[in-house]
Amino acid sequence: MRKRVYNGMPARQLGSEGWHKPWSGGNGGSCVEAMRLADGRVALRQSTDPDGPALIYAHHAMARFIQGVKAGEADFLLAQEPARSAPRPAHPVSPAQSPC
Repeated sequence: MRKRVYNGMPARQLGSEGWHKPWSGGNGGSCVEAMRLADGRVALRQSTDPDGPALIYAHHAMARFIQGVKAGEADFLLAQEPARSAPRPAHPVSPAQSPC
């Protein structure tokens, strides 16, 4: 019987082999891990919580996301805007120092 793969399922149910940290850095291993599934979909999980939920994306959705990131469409996620309700950190993290 084939195992049902669904968004939010425990990542451990996908096995321990095949996970990669394509965006890892010198941050002690706290990064996003990715796995390409047999049907072409992509699973993502938090490396510090390998038993936590896996986010499952269709191949075309992940491809479009990566294309958008490369085109700068996600740069707003890293923008250093002043916080409205909290003070800004004294030493903001630059993209070169990004933890992942």
